[in-house]
Order: sequence, then C-alpha cells, then structure tokens
Amino acid sequence: MAAVFGATSAAISISSSRKLHLPSRRSLPGRKASFVVIRSDAGVNPGPTNARPRRSVQLITNAVATKADAAAASAPSKPGHELLLFEALREGLEEEMARDPTVCVMGEDVGHYGGSYKVTKGLAEKYGDLRVLDTPIAENSFTGMGIGAAMTGLRPIIEGMNMGFLLLAFNQISNNCGMLHYTSGGQFKIPVVIRGPGGVGRQLGAEHSQRLESYFQSIPGIQMVACSTPYNAKGLMKAAIRSDNPVILFEHVLLYNLKERIPDEEYVCSLEEAEMVRPGEHVTILTYSRMRYHVMQAAKTLVNKGYDPEVIDIRSLKPFDLHTIGNSVKKTHRVLIVEECMRTGGIGASLTAAITENFHDYLDAPIVCLSSQDVPTPYAATLEEVTVVQPAQIVTAVEELCQ
Repeated sequence: MAAVFGATSAAISISSSRKLHLPSRRSLPGRKASFVVIRSDAGVNPGPTNARPRRSVQLITNAVATKADAAAASAPSKPGHELLLFEALREGLEEEMARDPTVCVMGEDVGHYGGSYKVTKGLAEKYGDLRVLDTPIAENSFTGMGIGAAMTGLRPIIEGMNMGFLLLAFNQISNNCGMLHYTSGGQFKIPVVIRGPGGVGRQLGAEHSQRLESYFQSIPGIQMVACSTPYNAKGLMKAAIRSDNPVILFEHVLLYNLKERIPDEEYVCSLEEAEMVRPGEHVTILTYSRMRYHVMQAAKTLVNKGYDPEVIDIRSLKPFDLHTIGNSVKKTHRVLIVEECMRTGGIGASLTAAITENFHDYLDAPIVCLSSQDVPTPYAATLEEVTVVQPAQIVTAVEELCQ
C-alpha cells in the first residue's frame, strides 16, 4: 500500500487540556461571523450558509444557526453547492486523498461497490485498489491492519458497514488503537479514522440499530465526533483525517440523505467544539446527531408557547466542549439533554456528570436527560418509535424545567 514511512518518535498528546474562562452569569462572549442555517422542522433540506465561506483551509470554530427564516436563506443566489450528507462525506474524503498520498480507505465493499451507503463511490477507480482496499468480512482483521498501517506512516480510514459490526474489533480499537501511543512511549502515532453508519434506523432490527457511542467513549486515547449536517460531516471528516489521534466518526443511518448547501472553498471543522444551533435564553438543550432535528422540531412548538430554548449540537462526544456548554449554562441556568444513546451509562450520563461537576452553582433546576430505552430496538415500527425520544417529550420536559 503506497509508500511506507518510518515510525516517528514525536509524542502527540491524546487529549488537550483547556482552562475554562467563562463570562459572568448573564453574559456570553461575542461570536465570530461563521454561520450555517439549519431548518428547524427536521426536514431533509437545511438551508445554505448565510455568510461567504472563509478562505481556504480556514478552521471554522463556530458554525452557528441563526433564527432567520429558512425560506429566505435558501435563495439560489447564495454561494456554494448542494450536497447530500453522504456526498459531503465523500467530498471531504476525496479532497484529503488528493491532498495527502498516505490517506487510504479499507473495509467491506468500499472499493468498486462504493460502500454500503456509497460514501466511497468512485474512489477506487480514481485512486486504485491499494488505496481503496476491499477487505474480507473480518472486522477484527482489517481494523487491526488499519491500526498497523497507521503506525507505519499511513492515514487509514476504516469503514464499518455498520457500527455494530465493529464490536468484533473492540479489542483492536481498545487495546491497540487507543493505547499504542501511550504504551510505546510516544514512538507511534495512530492517525486512524474509524467511521460508519449507526443509530436507530427504520425497522432495521436490534442488531442493526445499536447506539454504541457509550461503548467507545470509555476507551482512553480515543476522540469521538458525531456529524449531523452535510456541512459538519465534511468538515469533521477532513479534521479527523488530519488528526494524529485516533478518531471515531459516528454517522446516523437516517441522515445520509439530508441535503444542505456548503461552501465551495475548503474548510475544516474543529474536532473539539460544539455548534450553537439556536441561541436562546430560557433553557439549554444539548443534543447531537439525529436528535438535533427532533429538538429543532420541538423548538418550533416551544417558541409558539413562549419559550426561548438555546440548542447546542455538542458534536464532540469525547472530549466535551465544556467552554461552549458552560457559557450557555451560565446564561440559561437550566439544562435538558436529548440523546439517542442508552440511558444507562450513555453520553447523557457522562455529560450530566461533567456539567454537575463544573457548573453546579449556576443551575436553577436539576439536569433532565431524555434518552432511549434500555432495551434492544424492536423491529415493529410502533414499538421502535417508543424506544426513541420524540419531539412531544422534549416539549413536555422543557415546560416542566421552566416552571
């Protein structure tokens, strides 16, 4: 596979420490003019950006949705081009493969078939079978091979046909991917991206509808991000590939056909920053992935009822962006967490603990966490819907919090 580079001895810190410099109880820092408009009705066609894209290779630190009308924001005169989420992932991957010859892809059917959700379509024809490598149905084997390739200088992207299948490679991800930088005394970097579809689909059955964020969250040395729009899908993909840390990128199976206008110019999102989706005053709603759209659907009802919720897509599941979250808690003093992950030991549980530890004095009410039921996802559509948080539950929870 391409050229093999000697291992480097430079020690790369797995996680960066950050001091929290938070404002006074009623203030927030000024935001930079970098915006993405997301429709608040959970539709599949979010609007385009409402500001000109930044210069090439500019790190976009704050992608903020405005309260502007989505119809006005979707004017065809806006710059950029429209992509579905899976196409945005492919565009980001293709740009990085063109930029860096050490970037390669491996997984089941990623080659000439184009991947189970067509994220790698056309890449094998363009870059060849060695850089887009079809593997046997053996997740533990090709994940271990990808980690080994990362140790020797390549930057592999490992695609799981379904995130649930990567449980077969849990030993490689935990004992090798997460620990080798540490156990080698910094002699090896592990610049690998592990990505694939997950979450509750529509009648995919229990084994194909698992929410595994909390499983991987417990592994030391791993960064985790979850994309929710075509804009941040591309930006997070590019950032993950460039990172010298192992990164797990969670993609929701029901968001692949989400459409959005994204900038023509190159951009990279931060792996450690949340996204302010909707500024507000009364309650902070923290969410990610598909639940972002359930929250925004609920937000329309809440606004009609007189509430002003602040919605944050946390995006970075490990580490949490406690700076953005803390600023919001200091302003609203109430927190609602909405997730698709399991309630017991889920992302929401970890987030609750982090907020309580760091911002307890600013809370005027207990933190409320809405999570999926601790049951295997049923196949029957009506039962499947019951296991996942619905917009009506979010509305009720905010009303109770704000009493």
